[in-house]
Amino acid sequence: QVQLVESGGGLVQAGDSLRLSCAASGRTIGTYAMGWFRQAPGKEREFVAAISWSGGSTDYADSVKGRFTISRHNAKNTAYLQMNSLKPEDTALYYCALHGSVATLRNGVVSYWGQGTQVTVSS
Repeated sequence: QVQLVESGGGLVQAGDSLRLSCAASGRTIGTYAMGWFRQAPGKEREFVAAISWSGGSTDYADSVKGRFTISRHNAKNTAYLQMNSLKPEDTALYYCALHGSVATLRNGVVSYWGQGTQVTVSS
């Protein structure tokens, strides 16, 4: 069993940056792809970004490409999401997720979810 705890969310202004962290415990995450999803009020949860177990492969939603960067530190059992040039439409509850590959995460197949961290971007 894996537990995921997100942190780093907050209230920022448009154009600001935030870095989210996802700390995993319970077992090593070295063989899992890790990803981030988000859910805005009244909308469905959507894929944001994913990274392979080695860190060599990444994928991003078109809406965040060029602004967000996903990374991971397997020795620390932690994944990160660096979010730059934030927009009000980035406001959502951000979730960390684990599954076998970047492709399956992008398709919404998830083995483990975190509880989420709120990101609010004011205009």
